[in-house]
Amino acid sequence: MSGLAVVGLAFTLGALIVVRDKGLPLTIDTQWMTEVIENRAPVWEFLSLIMNNLGGGVIATFIVPVLLVAALLLLKRPWAAGYYLAATMLTGGSVQLLKHLFGRARPEALMVNVDFGSFPSGHVANAAAMAVILSILFPGLWVWIAGSIYTAVMMVSRTYLGAHWLSDTVGGLLLGIGVAIVVWAPLAAKVDGERTLRSRRSPDNV
Repeated sequence: MSGLAVVGLAFTLGALIVVRDKGLPLTIDTQWMTEVIENRAPVWEFLSLIMNNLGGGVIATFIVPVLLVAALLLLKRPWAAGYYLAATMLTGGSVQLLKHLFGRARPEALMVNVDFGSFPSGHVANAAAMAVILSILFPGLWVWIAGSIYTAVMMVSRTYLGAHWLSDTVGGLLLGIGVAIVVWAPLAAKVDGERTLRSRRSPDNV
């Protein structure tokens, strides 16, 4: 229910933006974009482009999923691998569905090539989903912290590059978190049981 509620918040935010003023930027969007543009510098552009490549294209679509699935299978956690794949694919599909449903225009200060639709941010949705997934599969404070930092940096980088309004990144954040929780719910017993069984078989517990 909590996952569905968060997904519902993402949908509601997008609907409100479109209904309110036909998708035009909110006040906070324009204020944030003004600050970002005024503080652009080569070093921040370089870092933002790195995040752009990490969160999309071949790396995010193929390389990262293949590596993570392979690692989970090597750890003998097939349910975890299936959960990751299902959540990642559903997140990507949900992003495209909402993009075409709302059809919000991108900011004019674009610095990278992008696809159709500004709301929600696919890069941020993917980052948020991965942060939640990894935190569930490998529970630990450092995983939550690393995932949160990665997602926050992704949100800033998307607005820095002019690829999204700030509210687009919030929508992506909510969608990624919500989908990851929704997919995990029916698989929780299998995923957690698999992790518990493996920990019992580890050399430290022999």
